Amino acid sequence: MIRALGQEEELAPSVRVLLVDDHEMVRIGLAAVLDTEDGIEVVGEAGNGKEGIRLALAYKPDVILMDLVMDVMDGVETTRLIMEELPDTKVIVLTSYLDDSKLYPVIEAGAFSYLLKTSRASEIAEAIRAASRGQSVLESQVAVKMMNRFRQPKQNMKKAPHEELTEREMDVLMLVAQGLSNQDIADKLFISIKTVKFHVTNVLNKLGVEDRTQAAIYAHKHDLAVD
Repeated sequence: MIRALGQEEELAPSVRVLLVDDHEMVRIGLAAVLDTEDGIEVVGEAGNGKEGIRLALAYKPDVILMDLVMDVMDGVETTRLIMEELPDTKVIVLTSYLDDSKLYPVIEAGAFSYLLKTSRASEIAEAIRAASRGQSVLESQVAVKMMNRFRQPKQNMKKAPHEELTEREMDVLMLVAQGLSNQDIADKLFISIKTVKFHVTNVLNKLGVEDRTQAAIYAHKHDLAVD
């Protein structure tokens, strides 16, 4: 069943979670916040899809938090292979991407829930507990996109500029669209201000816009921003 974020739920004891993400600082941050949550235990961390499969088979976690864009093996293929071996494990996608080229393939591969990396820690923990009870959680914008897919005729469109962004650049774009400062973005993503400035410059160049305001407008226009 599909449920909305924010609803009250009962805590499920000892939900065993595996983290699969190629950014070490993201894994460290997730592990730190999840370790403070009642009834959730992080049993392992993998830096790419192939390692994620190995640890999934070794630990047989209840829930896997899965990044989508990774070296060696991406999240779509990793999810598909894990589902073939561990059909009872629930894969929660945790990504920066909302575009169709990544959303629908990973759901078809067996992903159980779909969240954005801008989700609050409490929302991620809630989704983990919900998954352990067999309840899927979709970010509101994901649910809207899935509904719109069946309402609008398919069109052949050239590749959009934002599809050229790396996952980290997409992280930065969404946070810029929320009005966060460089310092806020650095704190949120566990990176330096210098690195934030580097990514912002790349985002502006790839989107073909002149400043942060135009980048934010672009993000909202293309449903990339989280309100």
